[in-house]
Amino acid sequence: MTDYGVLFRELAVPRLVGTPNHGKVREILKRELTARGFSVEEHAFSGRPARMLLGTPSRVEGINLVAVRPPARPSVWLVAHYDSKGQPISMAVRLAGFLLLLLGLVVLLFAPVAAVAVLLGALIVVSQNRVNDNSSGAVDNATALVAILMAIDQLAAAAPVGVIFPDAEEFGLVGARALAAERAELFAAATVINLDGLDDLGTPVAVLHRPGTTGVAVATALKARVWRWLPVVVDGIALARVSRECVTILKGNWRTMRIVHRPEDTADRVRLDGAAIVAAGLARVLRAG
Repeated sequence: MTDYGVLFRELAVPRLVGTPNHGKVREILKRELTARGFSVEEHAFSGRPARMLLGTPSRVEGINLVAVRPPARPSVWLVAHYDSKGQPISMAVRLAGFLLLLLGLVVLLFAPVAAVAVLLGALIVVSQNRVNDNSSGAVDNATALVAILMAIDQLAAAAPVGVIFPDAEEFGLVGARALAAERAELFAAATVINLDGLDDLGTPVAVLHRPGTTGVAVATALKARVWRWLPVVVDGIALARVSRECVTILKGNWRTMRIVHRPEDTADRVRLDGAAIVAAGLARVLRAG
């Protein structure tokens, strides 16, 4: 029987794309999937990071993991990115900075002097949108990796459910975009359930990128708040373009946003209650067909 706490601590280490820990985590995930009867394919890719990120290489190379249990062709893909990143500022501060930037541009039309002060503050915040490797990425996104394995362990081996662990999400969905461009046939008749950040705190949130019956059922099972759009960048945005339906599940609150991408995002502050709740809800929906 899997000790999910031990596994979580193996996964919740700084693992920026291309670092030794990044490769170690990939091998751990392959080990766990293989132990559950999955055949694991490595999908190598290369792509350009998001332009809004500072201090990144001109191109990033990564490896997506695509896992199936033969002979079933998955009608549902459980998805969670496995890379992490650190940044000098938290997600909460970063969002506030971008909102200030938008506000400054609007104010510029009516009060140029005041707008300059707002824009200066916003640019100071945005200038800290740099990438480093000093966050263990426990909530973002080791919790979701464990939740998928928890859910799989509650399903029959013959369930038509596959697993995808995209890479380089933290550089701007690079791995998911490569999957959508190069392996679109995987998703054409399938549902994508993307998990990204499952804190013990807060209420589950379901972002229905491409609404469908399964996504709605998952949201209902989790008693999640349902949105069609949120100002967050998640792999579901890229995969919704090629899938039959697509939903992203998150769980947390403003306190969660204050630690994401920061050194404080460690395994020590997470009990995996949120991951277990989401995994149980997913399994109930998938068992019901």
